[in-house]
Amino acid sequence: MTKRVLLIVGGGIAAYKTLELIRNLRKRGFALRCILTRAGKEFVTPLALASLSGDKVYEDLFSLTDEAEMGHIELSREADLLVVAPATADLLAKMANGSANDLASTALLATDKPILAAPAMNIRMWLHAATQRNLARLKDDGVTFVGPGDGEMACGEYGPGRMAEPVEIADAIERMLGGTTAQKPLAGRRVVVTSGPTVEPIDPVRFLSNRSSGKQGHAVAAAAASAGAEVVLVSGPVSIPDPAGVRTVHVESAVEMLAAVEAALPSDIAIFCAAVADWRVEPAGHKIKKGKSGAPTLALIENPDILATICRHKQRPRLVIGFAAETEKMLAHARAKLERKGCDMIVANDVGGPAGVMGGERNTVHLVTRDGVEDWPTLDKTEVAHRLVERMAALVGTSS
Repeated sequence: MTKRVLLIVGGGIAAYKTLELIRNLRKRGFALRCILTRAGKEFVTPLALASLSGDKVYEDLFSLTDEAEMGHIELSREADLLVVAPATADLLAKMANGSANDLASTALLATDKPILAAPAMNIRMWLHAATQRNLARLKDDGVTFVGPGDGEMACGEYGPGRMAEPVEIADAIERMLGGTTAQKPLAGRRVVVTSGPTVEPIDPVRFLSNRSSGKQGHAVAAAAASAGAEVVLVSGPVSIPDPAGVRTVHVESAVEMLAAVEAALPSDIAIFCAAVADWRVEPAGHKIKKGKSGAPTLALIENPDILATICRHKQRPRLVIGFAAETEKMLAHARAKLERKGCDMIVANDVGGPAGVMGGERNTVHLVTRDGVEDWPTLDKTEVAHRLVERMAALVGTSS
């Protein structure tokens, strides 16, 4: 049975993201109706929403035509889920205090269905005590939230308040409403994902590591879970939260990561996004002090090659994908890595220069197989993850 979503579009620059959200939801088989607030019309048009949703857009609480065709009570209750995106500070305040002075707030107050909100506002507005009080009250009332994330704002500031990406919101909707088998192409499959850096101690206070944030690996794990897979995420130390619906194993060193991956086998798919340190040292038992003899010499020990080990493992997954973060000769190095490791695909990306891929929100990847190279455009890391999961599902097929 087709699930119906009532999407309430608030007034903020993030409203433009709702167009991609509608495309994503339609692609997943959901039916949509939209309510567009007066402020929302300053950012997106009713025609754009109607064209993408394939249904009428509702705007006015006191429209005689709309009330005759689809009253606000029926509009709010015929949906399986109400989604507010962007959920501005004003909309959150109305929801928290039971205001009903326009169609959006009236529909939200009149509904008996679950509500998902995707907040979007300036960092100061988000951190304001009034907004946080409203947020706490709404959570107590049973409202579910997705985001916001940290990022650059339209005003030029950086911090929490950036609306979740369309794919993240669509994933949250799918978790709340469930999906058909066609929408869960990895149902019945087990997927192991590695993410983040590894940390190799030098002494109790120093270590060898790299700049990996884990954002791409965590996004892949979340996308695989959204596609119905049972996911084990083996993560090095990162500052981002564990993805919902995923079993996360936290490790530090490369040796620990390999042990955790082997413990997670057997699996159908393994995708190695982590930036594993190539070397470690025998750590000192105390902090190494400066001395007259100058800098200490570090005797480097080669770390285990996790990707190559799993490719040759007696429980080798059916599909093994590696990542290659390069600063030069990207495709040449990726092709060589594909042959040397014995995996089925390498996802190559350029992390050199000013691109800011490590720690950033976007990525430009190239899929390298023995058949050739497929170049992808620059995408948000969540979209890269979902495209990659679609490719994985096509390669392994659905379970019987």
